[in-house]
Amino acid sequence: MYKFLSVSMLLLLSSILYGQTNQQNSKKKADSLYRKKDYANAAPFYLAAAAKDEFKINKQAYFYRAAQCYALTGKADSAFVFLNLSVKNGNKDVENIKTDPGLASLYPLPQWQVFVASLNRISNSSPDPYKAKLVTTDVKNFWKAYDLGQKDTAHRAEIYKKYYLDAGTEGLHDYWALKVKSMKTFVAVHDKKPNFYAAMRKSTFAVDSEKPEILKCFVKMKEIYPEAQFPDIYFVMGCLTSAGTVSGNGLLLGVDQCARTADVPVNELSLWEQNNSKDLKYLSGLVSHEMVHFNQQNLADDTTTLQMVLIEGMADFIGEKVSGQIANQRLHTWAKGKEKQVWAEFEKDMLLNRAYNWIGNAKQETKDKPADLGYWIGYQICKAYYDKSPDKKQAIKDMLNIKNYKDFYEKSGADKLF
Repeated sequence: MYKFLSVSMLLLLSSILYGQTNQQNSKKKADSLYRKKDYANAAPFYLAAAAKDEFKINKQAYFYRAAQCYALTGKADSAFVFLNLSVKNGNKDVENIKTDPGLASLYPLPQWQVFVASLNRISNSSPDPYKAKLVTTDVKNFWKAYDLGQKDTAHRAEIYKKYYLDAGTEGLHDYWALKVKSMKTFVAVHDKKPNFYAAMRKSTFAVDSEKPEILKCFVKMKEIYPEAQFPDIYFVMGCLTSAGTVSGNGLLLGVDQCARTADVPVNELSLWEQNNSKDLKYLSGLVSHEMVHFNQQNLADDTTTLQMVLIEGMADFIGEKVSGQIANQRLHTWAKGKEKQVWAEFEKDMLLNRAYNWIGNAKQETKDKPADLGYWIGYQICKAYYDKSPDKKQAIKDMLNIKNYKDFYEKSGADKLF
């Protein structure tokens, strides 16, 4: 039906057909149809989501899904249109694009070679750790906007948008789309914690001084995993929703949650925020954790809790190997002496889709039990596998390329540790 329509007409058609649905509903509907392998009907919903979203990191994902859908239904022309739009909006996952089974129908076509040739000019990382850049311009822009906003509190949202978000790097835009979502949320959180944010200025500017330690970690990663890729590192000011994450553009660090010093007051923070806002001296460990995530691009995908705890625990384990720091040390401290109890609870959820009990479960944090214990579980599995392996470099490679999580778990022997 859409094979010979222009890009603008395809997007317009999607907007007209699904104009009454908001972006999030479009995505949910698209994902539901995609899982049912109803690709023909999923594609327009992905395009509707792309048309309504303001952030490139989301647009490129929706365009890519649409391209897969069209490739899987034999509409090659449309598939190439939206592959190119995905790349134009920042998709730099070159190796995945080249080997994606969802695009296999395009491989024999002459257009594929032209498209692949254009991909070869795209790079979001380097095999050379010394080429990774530490980018702190967003921090400087934030404080400029902050000072202006303090003088004109009635227009802070507009000021932050103009001098911080609109002037920001691609790393800031990715972080905002993934972890902040809206200016209203951003301002509201800062309003609730005025003393905390006012006191953060000095420590956020100190991030630049950590570059030598971060570089040492990247060099160590190259030693233990020669295939490693090293992206740029973007430091941004968020609203205590994430100390770190990754995108196709690099590592994204929320300095308000990862550069705290002893003179920063924490009485305005929630229990989870207090426990998870990290000291500046542990920054290299956190960056190493996120660097491992960036190199997990060959992992299999499934919906089990086991997958999620291995993804995060592996980042902690390998991150410790390169930095000497466990990004979530407090979980190890708490779990000491409680290992059997935690393990028994985990095994009930392990092969089910219940990662919400183990990862990103901040609302379950109490004074007696921390959230995010999945990081500790995944770390123990990876450590057990590593300790049993005679070839340590191969063990690291195996972790970063897991294709069967249950098989990896069984080979680790971690279930017999406690």
